[in-house]
Amino acid sequence: MPTYRSLLLGSVAALVTMPFARAADLPALKSAPIEYVRVCTTYGAGFFYIPGTDTCIRLSGRARAEFGYQQNFVRGNSQGDLSMYRGQMRLNVDARTQTDYGTLRAFVRMEASSRTGNFMWSGTLQRIGKAYAATGQDQLNRTQQQFDVDKAFIQFAGLTAGRASSFFDFYAHDFEIIGVSHGSDVSATNLLAYTATSGTGFSATVSMEDPTFRKTGIYAAAASAPALAAFGTTSAPSPVFQGFAADGTPTGVGFVDVVERNRMPDFVGTLRYDGTWGSAQISGAVKDVNTGNFIAGAYLGTNNGVALSAANAVAVSRPNTEIGWAVQGGVKINLPMIAAGDTLYLQGAYAQGGTQYTGVQFFTAGYITAARPFQGASFSQYLPDATLNPLTGKLQLVETFSAVVSYLHYWSPQWRTAVFASYAGINFAPGARAAQGAASVVGGMTIGGSPGLPNSVGYAFSEQLRDSHQYYAGGNLIWSPVRDLDIGVEGIYSSTNLNSGRVIDQNKSPGAVVASISPTGAPLTASGAVIRTTNATDTFQVRMRVQRDF
Repeated sequence: MPTYRSLLLGSVAALVTMPFARAADLPALKSAPIEYVRVCTTYGAGFFYIPGTDTCIRLSGRARAEFGYQQNFVRGNSQGDLSMYRGQMRLNVDARTQTDYGTLRAFVRMEASSRTGNFMWSGTLQRIGKAYAATGQDQLNRTQQQFDVDKAFIQFAGLTAGRASSFFDFYAHDFEIIGVSHGSDVSATNLLAYTATSGTGFSATVSMEDPTFRKTGIYAAAASAPALAAFGTTSAPSPVFQGFAADGTPTGVGFVDVVERNRMPDFVGTLRYDGTWGSAQISGAVKDVNTGNFIAGAYLGTNNGVALSAANAVAVSRPNTEIGWAVQGGVKINLPMIAAGDTLYLQGAYAQGGTQYTGVQFFTAGYITAARPFQGASFSQYLPDATLNPLTGKLQLVETFSAVVSYLHYWSPQWRTAVFASYAGINFAPGARAAQGAASVVGGMTIGGSPGLPNSVGYAFSEQLRDSHQYYAGGNLIWSPVRDLDIGVEGIYSSTNLNSGRVIDQNKSPGAVVASISPTGAPLTASGAVIRTTNATDTFQVRMRVQRDF
């Protein structure tokens, strides 16, 4: 028995060791070397090498929460919100490679947010295609999801190409939480630019920029639905007089497509200086303001008693393209003698046909010709780049200007305060409002969106195309208990004012139509009731923010 046991154990041992013996005859497999992520110090903190390349990359971003309250005056017509909420995320990717021509850089930034409440919901974002709204009964115009390719550009040897901040901008709400003071702030536009630097602090940039993000539109009174039905359309083209009576009284109209085309880019030029004391910049821009053609076959009314047609309409050429322009100057002054980090901004801008370049629309609304400055405001503010004169068929550019001052002070490394104020105005060309009024009733049809006939009792109290100005002031207090964490609160006040005259107060006399004037000069309805009027509307807002950058 011991002999059999020894034989069996020996056989098992031989079978167990056989694979190892054969494996010893095979070539050994080498494990792939592990390439650890290496820190890249060439471009500052946070960069590391992409494994297997000489490109350095940095990932960063932020999370933000905001809560706010704004004064409101009405509860009708889906209005009446007081509170607002927002959660926002941002992700940045910055990739850089050193070349014989300097640094090759690609930068991408994605932003997304959820906004609720009418004052956090933004019609501006939807008009520019950055957001979409909910459709529920209680969510419409107060719940909005935002997704935005905020940056996606390449920089190489002085060239910047892609989606980036406009080179025209300077202050751009740097110290603000709510961020709606007057001043240009186009944080995302498509552009192609070249920057030359002197090595002594001076730089000059020439930029070709997408005009889409600098348009507020052309204002022109539109024909009413019954008039449009007369030639089989439901759209709202804008009229230009083409028919007259023997005494020169307008009796008929032709129609113009006033939607602007992207016919040429906006051209921006800047001269900038950066030094230890701060920065200074002068910016200039030119843009075209254009319309489409007259709408073929769309004629209403008569010309010297004969029904209007293409054959007997008064010859009016297509409205000529006008060249709008803007200039801006700004200075940033570092004030370490007061406290480390203290900074003062001063900026002013002027434009003809370039409302977005002065930021006169920033508090009220963007990419729209008219809007209430806030929900429940007493009247609308008019903000177009130009008006279409129905008497001449020509475009008349709108004049705008703005000025802003902003000061940041550090009470300690953990506590800081910013105070800021701005003023902006908008003026229409001489005769522009009266010309729109003349289009109120022509050839027996009604023109909507008009201030009324200049000699009518309602003309003086109409809000359409009124010269206006707006004040804005605010301040904030921010606590940073640890690095990259901000907890702050900000309050702002805004007042929109007419330069002259009074208009119907749409809160106290909504929808009222002036029928006569009382002996005291007060406007009256057809029934003799007094209509409430105003020349200013104002509001305030308070907002809290918690933000973590990484």
